[in-house]
Amino acid sequence: MLSRAALRTIPTARAFSTSSSRLTKVAVLGAGGEYLRGIGQPLSLLLKQDKLVSSLSLYDIRGAPGVAADVSHVDTPSTVKGYPQDKLSEALQGVKVVVIPAGVPRKPGMSRDDLFNTNAGIVRDLAQAVADNAPDAHILIISNPVNSTVPIAAEVLKKAGKFDPKRLFGVTTLDVVRAARFLSEVDGAATPDQSPVTVVGGHSGVTIVPLLSQIGQSLQPDSEKWKALVNRIQYGGDEVVKAKDGAGSATLSMAYAAAKFTNQLLRALNGEKGIVAPTFVKSPLYEKEGVEFFSSAVELGVCASVLVSNAHLLTLVYRFRPMVLQRSTLLATSPRLSRSSSTSACPSSRRTLPRVPSLSLVLEYFTVHLRCKINK
Repeated sequence: MLSRAALRTIPTARAFSTSSSRLTKVAVLGAGGEYLRGIGQPLSLLLKQDKLVSSLSLYDIRGAPGVAADVSHVDTPSTVKGYPQDKLSEALQGVKVVVIPAGVPRKPGMSRDDLFNTNAGIVRDLAQAVADNAPDAHILIISNPVNSTVPIAAEVLKKAGKFDPKRLFGVTTLDVVRAARFLSEVDGAATPDQSPVTVVGGHSGVTIVPLLSQIGQSLQPDSEKWKALVNRIQYGGDEVVKAKDGAGSATLSMAYAAAKFTNQLLRALNGEKGIVAPTFVKSPLYEKEGVEFFSSAVELGVCASVLVSNAHLLTLVYRFRPMVLQRSTLLATSPRLSRSSSTSACPSSRRTLPRVPSLSLVLEYFTVHLRCKINK
């Protein structure tokens, strides 16, 4: 079995340069959100507290100026301005990061797919506005279903000639936050945020794959507790919708997760090194298998190392996915790695993996540990 130290040596799959330019103006599109039903209001409050945000631009079809007036009273240095429905272009002027929580919330019995008909159009229109008014901004999409809204935004940006895959992110941080929290309830960890669980795949139901085996805890993979934990991570949103009795979905925890990812991105874009966060991006890892977008650990601002591997194993991962989650005894052998000439700054990353004893570790190898590097 691979050691945690060995897993950490696996290199990056995409590499992009960093810059020291300060990134401070942030827009929230969908900031008005109804009380108890929207992400925008709590997210705006959390971003107002972020020291890396010097200017906060809040937009919604209704309520944004009121939210801005309220949030502006918080005694942090950043300024806040709200914009009504007909001022979207103005709201995006000079913005460097755009966070999009706009859309209808989930209701009892509603899947993320049910949200598509409404939220797809909202994201389409907002993505077009960003392309027209802030083409160089980083776009963080929260609107569900993320597995679909991110590709929609990408197509809009492509049509406008403004698409840059390094600047488009689907925010899947809530899956990571839930995994760490729920795991701590099982193993008794006092500080769940100190032992993050990498979650890969997508952002709905069975596409959410928590890589629990890399945490090194004592929970047995074939136990009922393991299965229940995986299921709870995958369907945590349903738990909240049911508990709120139809009055809303996971708005507060989602706002926290979105603010956390926004802060991570801002820190990286301001030059901080070694920041890693799972996020749903356009990935080259599995394009041959028809998987254009994939959530995996994205490392912001680390040294370059491009990996060439046998990505066809993703097909096996999905074909045998139930066995992966139960830590199947099905054996697989890791391929030998062939790396392109990477920068001399990463000599330690030039290693060959040992043999992999289980398909679950193949999943970990071909997702999380082939980290994408994304920044400006």
